[in-house]
Amino acid sequence: MKLRSATLMDVAREAGVSKATVARVLSASGYVGEETRQRVEAAVKSVGYRPNVMARGLRTQRSLTIGHLLIEITSNPFFAHVARAVEREALANGYKTFLFNHNKNSEQERFGVERFIERQVDAVIFTYPVDAESIAMLRAADMPVVQIERQRTADTHAVLVDNVAGIEAAMAHLLQFGHRRIAFIGGDPALFPHPGVRARSLEEDRLHTYLDALRGAGVAIDPDLVRLGEYVRLEDGSDVEGYGHARALLALKDRPTAIIAGCDVLAGGILRAAYEAHLRVPDDLSLVGFDDTIAGQLTPRLTSVAQPMAELGLTAFQLALASIEDPDIAPRTVTLAPSLVIRDSTGPVPVRATR
Repeated sequence: MKLRSATLMDVAREAGVSKATVARVLSASGYVGEETRQRVEAAVKSVGYRPNVMARGLRTQRSLTIGHLLIEITSNPFFAHVARAVEREALANGYKTFLFNHNKNSEQERFGVERFIERQVDAVIFTYPVDAESIAMLRAADMPVVQIERQRTADTHAVLVDNVAGIEAAMAHLLQFGHRRIAFIGGDPALFPHPGVRARSLEEDRLHTYLDALRGAGVAIDPDLVRLGEYVRLEDGSDVEGYGHARALLALKDRPTAIIAGCDVLAGGILRAAYEAHLRVPDDLSLVGFDDTIAGQLTPRLTSVAQPMAELGLTAFQLALASIEDPDIAPRTVTLAPSLVIRDSTGPVPVRATR
């Protein structure tokens, strides 16, 4: 015999309140006293009540789904962390998420957009967008859009990270330790087209901030210490990019005493190259990563600029939900602050470099 599902009235009886009060608590609308709200929430758990999401969707004429287009969820843990944060916040608000990986391919991205339009999702989040045309398609379909980390257009919500502040913190940390031969391994601006929405691209922000910090410390710029390219290989998420760049840097006659990597996966490859060169981190070489995804699992534990990945996903969903509730809301750009997490991979400049 099938057990009866708990109803709104069951929750009301358990909490000793009216159905209207229970509805206000569940929809987070209208005033409800804190003690009453806690009683209702406890009653929801006690009777095992689950809102009828399908009925709610019919009432609001929504699908209660969010489309999420990502570069490639397995290539860099950053994307998985952001996707999980979006999903968690969506579930907390009665929504489901659909993921689609486009592998930085504009045609594949458009295919994903078309599928989301067919499914009539309520909003689409990009981490991150490749082609402005994909955004235009969604705008033409009156679907709210949120861009994470990068902006292709200025007509939608966006959630960004202050990359300048992140690199400034990393450089200040290394300079305070006495490092002057600081190398930079990061994304090549030429490989990540900049649409001109902002003054500089993410890659330009990071590179220029690194160079400005050296100039500010009175250090001459050495082009040999700058290595640019992709962050990871999308096909397997390997660290070969960082490994190859690090081998070239460590083969220099006057090799760097410290390296800043554009992501933790790059830093993993740098650690491998340092190990093969019989260099100890941080005794012979200091290393700072960026994004703080796998930093704590590396050996030594990596000092890294932590991107607020959970906050990126949460904020993106909240902006999407705001546009679902009010289609006329003006586009907002939210810039979140990173933080430098200091662990075991950074230390004073080696003695041999100070002689």
